Amino acid sequence: MYLVTIDTGTTNTRINVWNDTTVIAEATRPVGVRDTAVTGSKAKLTAAVREAIQEAFAKSGLSDSSEVTCIASGMITSNVGLFEVPHLEAPAGMVELAAGIVKAELPEVVNRPIWFIPGVKNNSRRATLDNCEAMDIMRGEETETIGVLGQLNVTEPAIVVLPGSHSKFVKVDGEGKIVGCITTISGELLDVITQNTILASSLDHRFSEEIDENVLIRGAQSCRDVGLARSCFLVRILDVFSDMTLNERANFLLGAVLYSDIQALKQSSALKINKDTSIIVCGKKTLKQSLACLIKSDSFFSGNIKLSEDSAASLSSIGARRIAKFRKLL
Repeated sequence: MYLVTIDTGTTNTRINVWNDTTVIAEATRPVGVRDTAVTGSKAKLTAAVREAIQEAFAKSGLSDSSEVTCIASGMITSNVGLFEVPHLEAPAGMVELAAGIVKAELPEVVNRPIWFIPGVKNNSRRATLDNCEAMDIMRGEETETIGVLGQLNVTEPAIVVLPGSHSKFVKVDGEGKIVGCITTISGELLDVITQNTILASSLDHRFSEEIDENVLIRGAQSCRDVGLARSCFLVRILDVFSDMTLNERANFLLGAVLYSDIQALKQSSALKINKDTSIIVCGKKTLKQSLACLIKSDSFFSGNIKLSEDSAASLSSIGARRIAKFRKLL
């Protein structure tokens, strides 16, 4: 029995083919639900998912007669995805996610049923200006969380940090259930500031290539002391009036932007984090190391800090496989 995992986000789609416990093929497309939102049509997304699956099938040698289960997660289950599935309400863990999977036929995508994993929303009242900070939603990160909990064999309460264009901070209890999350747009902010503001020339439109912990921490301290907007402009000051290198300036900006995430993590009414809560930091190497560095340097945090392991498969694909196996789809 082969498993095909489909992970569609805002801007990208990734397909993995599993043979038992091994990923034997992968295919990606730079298409996500943003294309649907912009065009008002699902045609581009449908074509991209179909083509990526066909490519993955070809790479792995699968045929129409092969025994294959397809399972999907992420924004593909949203109203701008290919098949909308309502969010589950937290707390939700492996049992709830497996039970909440919905089967659908999408012959325009693949000639097999697809099982769709639902997203999760915080258990909160209707959002108002007074309580909106306590509300949040996720689609895809719940599956990534299940992936990292299995990867690291986590059995204690923890915060799972999933940095990206939209960074998620997911709180799990000692039973591995998601009890809440918060979202920031720090990745998008970093991209916009680096590429499309007056700072673009001071950064040569580039992000930090190597972590400089000292400068990274100084950028975070600047954001704490004078705010993000002022800290951003200090990058230009450092360009014009100092001998700092391009990589150092990029680290200063990265520290300033990420500190706003650290502040949200500490103060969010949705997470209500304890100082000694364990923190698991995931994501690409630079962001993972940077966030771990800033958390370790902040006196607020006293719990264990772990980093997710690098793997041939994405955390989403690992989590989807765990959920499929629990549901006995494999």
